[in-house]
Amino acid sequence: MKSAIVKRSIVISGRKTSVSLEDAFWSSLKNIAHTEGVAVSKMVTEIDKTRERGTLSCAIRLFILEQVRTKAVARQSGNGASSIETSATIIG
Repeated sequence: MKSAIVKRSIVISGRKTSVSLEDAFWSSLKNIAHTEGVAVSKMVTEIDKTRERGTLSCAIRLFILEQVRTKAVARQSGNGASSIETSATIIG
């Protein structure tokens, strides 16, 4: 199965930028934002603020990976999922 990387424009911190993400990551990002009740641009702004190095696209992928890991651990221990701030902090 092939998932092409697509460049998407997004406004973060009041400036327009682009990120290159596979469809699966973009869909996951939108789902996480919806679940958290925040706009995708606000979520990406928080991810951008907490990254220490690497590209924004990489930071978004790591954020999504951390969300998946956190949910897996939460399911094993019977707790709920973590908030966006916790996950964004872990990525940094």
